[in-house]
Amino acid sequence: MDLDKAFYKSVFKTLFSDSCTVRYWDGEEETYGTSTSKFTFVLCEPLAKTKFMKDPSLAFGEAFMQKKIEIEGNLQEALTSIFNSQESFMRKSMPHKKPIQLFSNNAKARQQNIEHHYDIGNDFYKLWLDETMTYSCAYFKTEDDSLVIAQKNKIDHILKKLCLSPSDSLLDIGCGWGDLIISAAKKYQVKALGITLSKEQFGSVQARIAEEQLQDSVEVQLVDYRALAGRTFDRIVSVGMAEHLGKSNIPKYFAQIQALLNNGGVSLLHCITGLAEDGTNSWVNKYIFPGGYIPSVAELVLAISKEKFNLLDLESLRRHYAKTLELWAINFENALPEISKNKDEEFIRMWRLYLNVFAANFRSGNIDIHQFLFTKGINDKIPWTRDYIYQ
Repeated sequence: MDLDKAFYKSVFKTLFSDSCTVRYWDGEEETYGTSTSKFTFVLCEPLAKTKFMKDPSLAFGEAFMQKKIEIEGNLQEALTSIFNSQESFMRKSMPHKKPIQLFSNNAKARQQNIEHHYDIGNDFYKLWLDETMTYSCAYFKTEDDSLVIAQKNKIDHILKKLCLSPSDSLLDIGCGWGDLIISAAKKYQVKALGITLSKEQFGSVQARIAEEQLQDSVEVQLVDYRALAGRTFDRIVSVGMAEHLGKSNIPKYFAQIQALLNNGGVSLLHCITGLAEDGTNSWVNKYIFPGGYIPSVAELVLAISKEKFNLLDLESLRRHYAKTLELWAINFENALPEISKNKDEEFIRMWRLYLNVFAANFRSGNIDIHQFLFTKGINDKIPWTRDYIYQ
């Protein structure tokens, strides 16, 4: 028997939590499990055993991108089955998982990392995001909510948690395409500043502010949050930005929030989280989010406590992000006729894998997402119960 095939047969025995069929490059098929196979994993050609053993996530991701691996059946279900298997190489608990990679996340590196992902082009994101151009976890009040309704729910949910009043000053760190700051200004009459490192997003938000004639209440800047000086805010929010900080910058982030937030001020952090301080895998860091790091809940709570913030509320939205990514993946596939005009097949397969692997991660509980609500000092103006969030 081919030694590489023998190696992969040993891997596939524990790779999936469901029954599956594996088809090898020479046409041989083998079924694992006791029930009917839900999907077929196809090795189109032999993969280098040494590369796989050195870094399985990178080897798997690149092989999929290069069509050396195919999955027949529902891709997301197959990936979820991999994450659900406690013995799978994709689980963070595997003993051969590489140590956390510490990336440089100084101002220049962070700018380049953000550009890598977010400056692909507004036209690309418009093809599969909803009309609000919100690129973060939505909030589904019912399973039947459309993506656009769920994204509006999410903005409303966050703004209610912040307990805004007219004339409050609001800072949004990593403002994306600006829907949160614009909604806050229109609904709560606050003065809002959004900051981003993406030139594409910056230009789009500028145009929208002008189009809606909100120049007196909404501002956007192309600046790193660490470069803000001389201004303080009543409310600070950050949605989907902390994952780009890097492990060493998490304490520095909360120290900067301490400096930027007024006494009694309220801040909300919306962030992907892990069960342990495992970071992200090397395929994600190389191709999707360079310099990214997924912190643990304990790590973030400790950083919040060290800055003497008062933690008011902690909410998991794991199922919401799984559904958000599922809908993005559907939209992405529906937009392929347009996407393929400007992107090659390897790019398309990379993004297909990214959207589905993250959906599977959340669906299996391998990662989570939380909203942390905290104040600088005591704020007794916030209502006694959480009813104000759900009214």
